[in-house]
Order: sequence, then structure tokens, then C-alpha cells
Amino acid sequence: IFLSRNFRCDCGNSKFKNLQCKLLPEKSKVNSGNKYNDNFYGLYCTCKRPYPDPEDEIPDEMIQCIVCEDWFHGRHLGAVPPESGDFHEMVCQACMNHCHFLWAYASQLAGKEIPPLTKANSLEDEGIVLKVEEREEQKKEIKKESGTEHQDTKEEKQSEQFNEPSTSSGSALLNTLILIQVVTKSEEPVCKLKELQSKPFVKKDTATFWPLNWRSKLCTCENCLKMYSELEVQFLTDECDTVLAYENKGTSDQETERRDPLMDTLNSMNRVQQVELICEYNDLKTELTDYLRRFADEGTVVKREDIQHFFEEFQSRKRRRTNRMQYYCS
Repeated sequence: IFLSRNFRCDCGNSKFKNLQCKLLPEKSKVNSGNKYNDNFYGLYCTCKRPYPDPEDEIPDEMIQCIVCEDWFHGRHLGAVPPESGDFHEMVCQACMNHCHFLWAYASQLAGKEIPPLTKANSLEDEGIVLKVEEREEQKKEIKKESGTEHQDTKEEKQSEQFNEPSTSSGSALLNTLILIQVVTKSEEPVCKLKELQSKPFVKKDTATFWPLNWRSKLCTCENCLKMYSELEVQFLTDECDTVLAYENKGTSDQETERRDPLMDTLNSMNRVQQVELICEYNDLKTELTDYLRRFADEGTVVKREDIQHFFEEFQSRKRRRTNRMQYYCS
């Protein structure tokens, strides 16, 4: 679950004239980035019903669209969510029509598992993968044209024995051709979206369900980035904006809240210090409980002075116990 990306509190603006914001005292009169959809009035989905809905007897899962951030019933998305829940993000029908370019990606990514990114795949995305077969054919043609095939073979064997690169004219020309091919391919801007749009794809009036890491497959060329900005969906290229990122952050925050400060302190101590701290804690707990029980029995209110007096007496008794301890040398 995550809140609106651009929303901030309205205190201190024109909606609350007599209330000043404590976080941003110099806030403008209107928060232009705020989007007040039906969710702020407790209504969700295309059916505009509250959640939980006391009149809805059909058990259904609510799924949030990552673009408009509205929540939808699974049965109102125009498409059946995967049974196993094997998807990480959803884009509703309206947002798919607004972000029309996503349909080109949907035919390749939506509802499918994306294979892990390998080194070969990453190089291919950059357009600098060289085909081994082509290199071998070019090498043979160069050797035949130069008439030094036998000589090249001999020189290559000698170079392998001395671990030195071949200095033949054929090898030099081959290296030059490879370098030209790499530079040419790397300098050519490639738009992934145009490549997908050149292939047939189907547009549907339904929501789409996307797998993990699908955002990394979106094109980030100059034209596409400009399009994202115009459609106000620049966040789609932000890996920290994903539902998984918010879930991980929420899990981390919950683990921090559940952490016991006393146990953290104990874990940082050695065995002797742990025993001493536990004993001191038990003594304090017992004496404080007995001290406060008297106020409860008498029906009197515990004041600040009473607490100060208790801790002064407690420290005094602790010093007396320490001074009476005798230490012996073995």
C-alpha cells in the first residue's frame, strides 16, 4: 500500500485559513500537485463504492493501479487477475488508454514472466553484440583475399606460443572491421518502443497485469522520456517507485518498530554485563511496583515529586548494597 506520490498536507493553505503547517510554514495557498480523487471521499473502483462495502456480499480483492493510484475490485478490471497472484503491478483500463504506448509493451511483457537479465542480453540491448559466425566468415574471406591463409595460420601458432597478438595484415584488418562495427552499432540510437510498435499488437479495453522488473524494459531514449513527461508518468522509469520497493520499505519499518531496545542493549554486552543488567532491571521493577501499589491502595495520585523521591531512594539503596560488597583476591 502506498499513498499518492505528489500529495502533501493541506494545512496552512486556503483550505484551512486558521491552521498553520508545522512542517512547511511558508506553504503556498494551493497545493497544485495534489490530486483529489474519489479515494479521499472513501469511494473506490469504477463502481464508486466504499471499502469495506457493507452492501457487497461478494468476497473480492482490491488492487491498486500504479498510475492513477485508485483501488479496484478484481472483477471490475475487465480482465481476470492471474489466479496465483503472479504479478507485481497493475494498470487499470483508463490508464492504459491514457498511456497508449503501454499496449506495445503489453504484448511482450504483460502477464508473462521476464527472464533474468544476463550479460549477453544486456549487451544486445546496447546494440554491441558481435556474431561469432560473421567474424569467422570475415576472417576466412580476408585470408583468401590476401593469399596468406597458410602464413596467417603459422603466425597465429607462433603468437599463441609466445602469448603475443597476431601482427598479420588479415588480423589487423579484421580487428579494424570489428571496431567499426562496434562503434557504429553503439552510436546508433535505438528506440525500443518503435521496434515494438512496428510489430502487430492488440489494444484491449481491459486492465493489464505486469511481472517483476517490467519497468526496466521501458525505453529511455530522448523521445520516450519526453513522452513520459508529457503524460506525467515519469515515475514509470523509477525502480524505487515500484510496489515491491514500497513493500520492502514497509517491512523494514515494521521490523524497526518491533525491535526491543532492551534486547538490542543486551546483545551489545558481554555475559557478565548482561547478568548485571537483568538483575538491576528486576530489582527496579519489583521495587517500583511495590512503591506504586501503595498509591493505588490509598487512591492517591502519583506526582512528579513522588517519582523523583523513589529514584533517589533507589539509587541510595543501590550505593549501600555496593559498598557492603567485599571482594577477595584468589
